[in-house]
Amino acid sequence: MRILGIDPGLAIVGYSIVDIIDDKTILTASGSIQTDKNKSDAARLLEIQKDITTIIEKYKPDCAGIEKLFYFKNQKTVIPVAEARGVILAILEEFNIPIGEYTPIEVKQMITGYGRASKEEVANIVSKSIECKTLPKLDDTVDSIAIALCYYRNYKTLGGNNDR
Repeated sequence: MRILGIDPGLAIVGYSIVDIIDDKTILTASGSIQTDKNKSDAARLLEIQKDITTIIEKYKPDCAGIEKLFYFKNQKTVIPVAEARGVILAILEEFNIPIGEYTPIEVKQMITGYGRASKEEVANIVSKSIECKTLPKLDDTVDSIAIALCYYRNYKTLGGNNDR
């Protein structure tokens, strides 16, 4: 199983490709899409659309996990993040990729067992859960790995059936 994990945003989209082979989790690829804040929102969303499409075409994921918005401290960022998330969801739908959507609390709960875990605690569990030498430095990318792992653990819990 190949899972695309996505932590959406307008400024930064964290992504990862996690392969599950014989119940081992292997980080195949990870990175970020960083858009230019001096460009229009429309131009930035188009860049995200093109880059996500390229990632999907290159890695051909079987499914995708994406962070779900449920609460934001900064009201200025909630709409741009929602717009970026909408673009990404539309692309996943266009490629007919099954989608699992998880709030940050659900990801933390599934990964660490505690919904209020710190970023450091999540990163520590992620590093122990995947086969890779070092974790990416960017929080958004590490979060995308956690989201992919959350998808897989949820998939296993539900007996191989993640609802869209």
